[in-house]
Amino acid sequence: MSNMEQDAKDLLSRTILTISVGSLWLLINSTFGLGFGWFFFDRRPTLGNYIFYVWFLVTGVFLVLFFIRIWKKKFKVD
Repeated sequence: MSNMEQDAKDLLSRTILTISVGSLWLLINSTFGLGFGWFFFDRRPTLGNYIFYVWFLVTGVFLVLFFIRIWKKKFKVD
């Protein structure tokens, strides 16, 4: 294999991992936030709203840190 093929393979795997993990995170948050009604509140926020927003922010920070860790690695050159 040439270096170009390994770089392309590494780039594709990082891209697919980023898209799949990001989509899964959006799906989970959409299900709990919109599906169960925790994203919006009527007059006052409930306990479910607070838990959802804390979950959303904490997992969002971890998701960004995960993406930074994945893309910070150098590409393998054999």
